[in-house]
Amino acid sequence: MNSLSRPGIRELGTLFADGSLSPVEVVQDTLRRIERLDPAINSYLTVTADLALEQAADAESEIRAGRKRGPLHGIPYAAKDLLDTSGIRTTVGSRIRARHVPSSNAAVIEKLDDAGAILLGKTGLHEWAYGITSTNPHFGPVRNPWDPERIPGGSSGGSAAALAAGLCVFSLGSDTGGSIRIPAALCGIAGLKPTFGRISRRGTFPLGHTLDTLGPFGLRVEDTALTYGAIAGHDPSDPASVSRPVELPALELEPCLKGTVIGVPSRFFFDRFDPEIANAVGNALSVMEGLGVELRTVRTPDVEAANSLHRLILLAEAASVHRRRLESHRTEFGDDVRALLDQGRFVLATEYLDAQRARREFCREFDSVLLDVDALAIPAVPIPTARIGELEIEVGGKIENVRLATTRNVRALNLTGLPVLSVPCGFRGDGMPVGMQIVGPKYGEAGILAIGHAYEQATDWHARIPPMALKSASGTAPEAP
Repeated sequence: MNSLSRPGIRELGTLFADGSLSPVEVVQDTLRRIERLDPAINSYLTVTADLALEQAADAESEIRAGRKRGPLHGIPYAAKDLLDTSGIRTTVGSRIRARHVPSSNAAVIEKLDDAGAILLGKTGLHEWAYGITSTNPHFGPVRNPWDPERIPGGSSGGSAAALAAGLCVFSLGSDTGGSIRIPAALCGIAGLKPTFGRISRRGTFPLGHTLDTLGPFGLRVEDTALTYGAIAGHDPSDPASVSRPVELPALELEPCLKGTVIGVPSRFFFDRFDPEIANAVGNALSVMEGLGVELRTVRTPDVEAANSLHRLILLAEAASVHRRRLESHRTEFGDDVRALLDQGRFVLATEYLDAQRARREFCREFDSVLLDVDALAIPAVPIPTARIGELEIEVGGKIENVRLATTRNVRALNLTGLPVLSVPCGFRGDGMPVGMQIVGPKYGEAGILAIGHAYEQATDWHARIPPMALKSASGTAPEAP
């Protein structure tokens, strides 16, 4: 396989079927790329090379024998290291679990095994998935392949960075307050946060029980859709899992969005953000209009207040998850996560319950906005990609807190449980990607995937390759920072 090419899932499946390429060749090539490139990115915590080669050989034999299991058969992927993998360490990015080896697989890993996908390894993340930078005090920072001095976003930064650099074909992440959509936007790939309950969380280490959602990353929307189709579905062992048929869109080669109505919020989401990002998102909306979309101004409920509700709810839920661990292993937590957990210990039960009641009202109001439109389009991250270790950043002459500003447009959407797709929509002058969120109604994954695919077909942002990956493809290993 040519290292400069980035074939998608469907294209690889065709090559496997006609015998012009094999899963073993793809896995061997990808493992060589990981060995060559990942020391400079630090996207993988564990590489399962022997397992991947074994699974690839099995997939090759089955496909040649005419026993293809589906579109993911023989496709190599990476999993965020909070998903249990039988016999393979699952650290959750923590020192405390650095040697923890589960005895069973998470539900999504089981589904991908059944689909014939090939696990390349476990990817780095913010400690305990509680942060937005993927700068980890125990395993080192994950670096953005577009600029290794900048963050890839978090907490699923390793999964996004590995995919953007060509170190897997698709990957898995989790999203509690933007942890799929932020890395997707900052790494220039597609990322889907499905409707809450669509994908089983069995075997996933929790952060916020009423907020956590699993989802896929893809180099293109079609790959994201195919992966979502493989891992979604009802699981009676997960109390939050919903029993509802999984629908996938028909992704046309020349899609048209005529008759589609997309809402553009009149406040908050388009406030206080970088002019270059504003320009990229504005151009993306113009492209959508050219595809037949009717843009309609809508008024959303108080998102700033909802962000505060999200913060309080997550503080309390995360503190509950870690209460005993914080008492017995306090010094083994990183400073930033320990500070958040300490804050969560002081959230009163009455405050938490009041926040959940206010959340329900916000959700009702937000759902009503989507009654008159097919989806909403909003910027994903409103500020330039922060440098590793940077706590504050200047935007429009104002100093912004990196963590709060990076999550400003994503956190409240976790309260709603609605599906959200992030797609690349441009680049800043410094070469860093820009992402746009497409928000759909509950269980509206097929609709937002179709919109994202149509936009993607009309642009080439998703086809661009990070400089580090291009340098590695030439056979020259980039220097580790």
